[in-house]
Amino acid sequence: MKIVVRAFWDDEAEVWVAVADGKLGLVTEASTIDELALKLPILARDLLGTGLADKINIELFTTSRQVIAA
Repeated sequence: MKIVVRAFWDDEAEVWVAVADGKLGLVTEASTIDELALKLPILARDLLGTGLADKINIELFTTSRQVIAA
């Protein structure tokens, strides 16, 4: 099963926020993108059940932006 997750940096909370596409309901946050990547498989297994644990393929897309003042 492929799970597409989109992550973005929340300036106010100072965390990466991840939201899975579709109806899975996977939403989480972490202080670094590496921590986020470690959390995603665990949360996906919790939501889907252990029967699909070996069949999960997570694609993580990150979005970043930078405000530049002149």
